[in-house]
Amino acid sequence: MILADKIISLRKKSGWSQEELAQQLGVTRQSVSKWEGAQSVPDMDKILQMSRLFGVSTDFLLKDEIEAEEKIAVSEDSALRRVTMKEASDFLELRRTAAPKIAFATFLCILSPVALILLAGLSEIAGFDLPENLAAGIGLCILVVMVAVAVWIFLSCSSKAREYRFLENEAFETEYGVSGMVKEKKKNFSETHSRFNSIGTLLCILSVLPLFIAFCFKATDISYIVGVCLLLILAGVGVYFFVLGGVRQSSFNQLLEEDDYTRDKKSTGKLRGAITICYWLIVTAIFLVFTYGPSGNAQLKSGWIIWAVGGIVYGAIAIVMNSVSGKKEK
Repeated sequence: MILADKIISLRKKSGWSQEELAQQLGVTRQSVSKWEGAQSVPDMDKILQMSRLFGVSTDFLLKDEIEAEEKIAVSEDSALRRVTMKEASDFLELRRTAAPKIAFATFLCILSPVALILLAGLSEIAGFDLPENLAAGIGLCILVVMVAVAVWIFLSCSSKAREYRFLENEAFETEYGVSGMVKEKKKNFSETHSRFNSIGTLLCILSVLPLFIAFCFKATDISYIVGVCLLLILAGVGVYFFVLGGVRQSSFNQLLEEDDYTRDKKSTGKLRGAITICYWLIVTAIFLVFTYGPSGNAQLKSGWIIWAVGGIVYGAIAIVMNSVSGKKEK
C-alpha cells in the first residue's frame, strides 16, 4: 500500500473529509487531494503531523511494505492540543453570552467623551452659567467612570475565557465532529451576522448627518456641539452591532482556524497585537496633550477629531499589516 492509499484509509477511518483533514494540517484541500491522488508527496513536517494525528508510526506512512497499522502512543508533549466537543460547545456558549457585554463596553468607550464635549461647549456659550474648569472636571469624571465600567466588563469577559486563550495563538486539533458542528452553527448565524453588519454600516454612515445639517444651515455653536455628540452616539450604536456580531463570528473562526486565526496569522499575532497597543497609546497621548495641554481649553471642542483621524490611519495600518501577512502566506 502506497502513502496515498494510506492517507485515504486513515482519513476515512477518522471520519474526516479532505477539507477537514486539510484544516487539521493547516494546508489547502487541494494539497490533500494531490497527496491522495499520488500527484505530490507531503513534506516531512506534514508526515510527522499526520503520524501524531492518526496515531501511527512514520514508518507505516513512508514504507510501502508495511501494511498493518502500527498504532503508537502519542506523547502529550509532541501532539497538538485536542479540542473536545464539550470544550468547543462551552466556548461557543461563553462567547455568545459575552458578545452583548463586550459590545456594550465598546459602546461606553465611544460614548464616554460626549459629556465632556457637551459640557465644555456649554461653558463657552453666553447664558450658561457654567465655569470652564467645573465643566471639564465633571466631564472628565463621567468619562473616567464610563471607561472604568467598560474596562471592568472587558476584564470580566476575558477572565472567563482565559482557559480558551490558546485558540487565538496556538495550533490545535479538534475531535471528530467538532468541525462539522461549528460549521453548522456558523452557517446558521451567517444571516444574523450579515444583518448586524448592515445595521452597523448604515448607522456609521448616517452618524455624520447631524454635523452636516449643522454646517448646511450655519447653525449656532451649540448645534455643532450637539451634532458631534449625536455623531458619537450613532457611531457607538453602529459599532455595538459590529462587535455583537463580530465576537460570535470570531468564536467560530477560532475553532475552525479561519480568517484572522489561521496558523500562519497566529505566528505573527503577538507582533500585530503589540503594534496595535502601541499605536492607540500614542493616539491617546496626543489627544490628552492636545486637549488638556497648555492651550487645552481652546481645543476642547475639536479634540474629538483626533480619534476620527486615528481610526482612519489605523485602518490603513491594518491594511498594510494584512497585505504583508498575505504575502508571507503565499
